[in-house]
Formats: sequence, structure tokens, C-alpha cells
Amino acid sequence: MNIRQATVEDLMSMQNCNLLNLPENYQMKYYLYHALSWPQLSYVAEDHKGRIVGYVLAKMEEEPTDVPHGHITSLSVLRTYRRLGLAEKLMTQSQKMMVEAFGAHYVSLHVRKTNRAALSLYKDTLKFNVEGIEKKYYADGEDAYAMRKNLIDTKKSVPRGVVEEINPAVAAH
Repeated sequence: MNIRQATVEDLMSMQNCNLLNLPENYQMKYYLYHALSWPQLSYVAEDHKGRIVGYVLAKMEEEPTDVPHGHITSLSVLRTYRRLGLAEKLMTQSQKMMVEAFGAHYVSLHVRKTNRAALSLYKDTLKFNVEGIEKKYYADGEDAYAMRKNLIDTKKSVPRGVVEEINPAVAAH
């Protein structure tokens, strides 16, 4: 399995993955808008044959009055490739680039209230918090949880040499 940055050439496969898995489907121009506006933020998971089996479609929010923050538009992994950690890796890489490329303070997303598997991934594995409920968010009238994760910790990577400075005994081993 390989995780890599999505390219314009990947968009058809990403859309196909979306159509197979999710009730929320997007026109190709929406994928293209993400790919051209924020090329650093969307990623794909490939199998050993180079076939795209999952993706994350992400963007930066464009509200100038708010602090810089990202948004996960869509995350999908083909059913036969689930429970391999691909969704977590896709999300982690996208969030890392939100911080590195755009100085994002946090990332947001929406998830269907009935999507227990996704809710567990976001809350338990990825440490997102539920910020509220958006009534009738989806086209079919279902409510969404509005979720958010602070990315401040992502910004604070430990510089090289800090362990040795704090505890010289650790460096000796």
C-alpha cells in the first residue's frame, strides 16, 4: 500500500471511489477545484498494482475573518481495503500538510449522525471533537455532526537534540 499526494490524473479514480462508497457525490469540477486550489492537501491510497483504493479530498476554508483552518471535504476507502489504517494515514498526511503549507490552526469536517464507523474513526482514532449538530445538512435531510480537531500539537514537533538536552542518560544508550 502506498499513500501519495493526489494529482489531476487521479481525479476520475477518486470520483469512482466516492460513487462506490458514499451517498454524497460531487461533480468532477469540484474535485478539480480542490486539486488546483490546494494541491498539497488531497491524497490517495494505492494498492500494489497502483489502483486507487481510497482518498482524502481536503481544502483550506476561505473565510478571511477566521484563523487559517482546513476542512475535510470527503474521505473514502473501498470496502475490501478498510481496517488497514488507510483512512487514518490519509487523514494524518492531509492534516500535516495543512499545518506545513498553510499554517492551519484546526481542521473541521462533517459526518452523518448514522455513520458509526466514521464517527468512531474521527473521535477515537483521530481525536476529533463534536462541536455541534447541523440539522438537515445532507441532501436527504439527515443531520450531521460538525467535528473539529486542533492542529496545534501537529505544529509542535520536537526538535532534534531535545531528548539529549533534557536527559543525557537517554542519549548514552
